[in-house]
Amino acid sequence: MKGLENKVALVTGGAGGIGVGICEVLAEAGMAVIVGYNNSQDAAQALAAALPNQQAGHVAMAVPVTDTAALGELARNIEERFGRCDMVVNCHGTTRFVPAPDLDALDDELIDRILQTNVRGTFATVRALHRLLAKNGDGLVVNISSIAAKLAIGSNMMYCASKAAVDTLTQSLALALAPDVRVVSVSPGLVETEAAKKFDQDWKNNHIARTPLKRLTTPRDIGETIVALATHMTAVTGIIIPVDAGRSLN
Repeated sequence: MKGLENKVALVTGGAGGIGVGICEVLAEAGMAVIVGYNNSQDAAQALAAALPNQQAGHVAMAVPVTDTAALGELARNIEERFGRCDMVVNCHGTTRFVPAPDLDALDDELIDRILQTNVRGTFATVRALHRLLAKNGDGLVVNISSIAAKLAIGSNMMYCASKAAVDTLTQSLALALAPDVRVVSVSPGLVETEAAKKFDQDWKNNHIARTPLKRLTTPRDIGETIVALATHMTAVTGIIIPVDAGRSLN
């Protein structure tokens, strides 16, 4: 993975706030980027057409992570189109804000949707693509987690639990898929996305004040970490890397 030219990366949730930054950085590094989407087809297609390094052949593809049959078809389509898949970035996810003390508001439908998407969907995506990732002996899976897994503070407690499960899944998959595929969690804090701009400013200011580097993580910070994992940190697998400007220290 030391040179990323002619390599292929699938980014699930690629048209989301974090996913866009990851796709841009991977494309700049020379990779062909598959912008994965569920409901955001138009945004994903527009992003694929606007990414740098267009000669690489970026494309948008539907990645419904809760549909195992569709994921199998996706893997076949990627192999037919590109002949390889060197990296999968699991950047999909779902949640809804529920105050922690309000246990009744955390209803079964929301719990099931969070676990099916964030946990089962992450595993199912890797399950569908692991043979293609292993094909060239140096595949990389990056699961986008959250410091909510460690701090137990987030949009709701089931979201926190789902990200803790993703981190454990990362470790289990790293053991199962070695030596041909490495698996790492990248764990952001609050990320400066369009969605975050709508949050209460006083709350955001308090978050930044408690963050040692006094700033929010950006999507590009996350993308650059992934590039480093692919190009330089090649002895790393099965770990959780906080990319949170130090927020998890407080």
